[in-house]
Amino acid sequence: MAGYAQARPVTLRFNSLKIGADEGRAQLLREGFSVQEVAWYEDAAVLGQGTGDIRESPLYRDGKIYLQSLSSMLPPLYLGAQAGESVLDMAAAPGGKTTQIAALTGGKALITACERDRTRYERLLFNLNRQGARRVTALCTDAGSLDDMFSFDRILLDAPCSGSGTVRTGAPVRIDGAFVARLAQRQERLLKKAVRLLRRGGTLVYSTCSVLREENDDAVSRILKEGEVELVPIEPPRGVPVLGCLEGAVCVCPSELYEGFFLAKLRKK
Repeated sequence: MAGYAQARPVTLRFNSLKIGADEGRAQLLREGFSVQEVAWYEDAAVLGQGTGDIRESPLYRDGKIYLQSLSSMLPPLYLGAQAGESVLDMAAAPGGKTTQIAALTGGKALITACERDRTRYERLLFNLNRQGARRVTALCTDAGSLDDMFSFDRILLDAPCSGSGTVRTGAPVRIDGAFVARLAQRQERLLKKAVRLLRRGGTLVYSTCSVLREENDDAVSRILKEGEVELVPIEPPRGVPVLGCLEGAVCVCPSELYEGFFLAKLRKK
């Protein structure tokens, strides 16, 4: 509850497809912004309070930075995609994690990004273009309907969820058991599809911006019981606050810098 009450600062990611982190920080300082580094990710930064509107910076306009929560930068890092690999982002809009994967691989991975909502899909296309993520095939489709003939080396399923990790104290929230149960069914369907599309030995990262066990621990435990994937234990970066969760997974605790977030890394046997 203390974490939910915090007013989080603006956080961003330097887009290494267009600019280096050192150059980006230097330009922001010249523009009058206060910039704090993030120990576990060179391309991430935290802006000081009261230093202007970052959306007015040429860096933002030119796609050299992307406004993104620190917690949401974690899944692509754990995914570990490499140049030349085939990567699927199953619920990609608005494109923060897709473009981050493109940047982490130097634009040399073959990325497929799915988004079923037309409006959100258009936003995805806009961000892919502005961020210079050229080797991305964007599909306006439900990833759960992809043909099983496809296969990928790595899959990111940042699943549609309740957003229970991102709520703010005093803001209206409507999350009830029936809503979560419907989401859990969709999450399970997408997880099963992800396992079918993943190549043997391939990596799947499942994440949500939720802190509810029904969407996190329970979802991963069910897919592990199917026997086709195994859990790859992960640890949170130093300094990232966590909540108790499934052993080997990470549940980020809401705080001044972080939204509530869940991550689990799986490998296909």
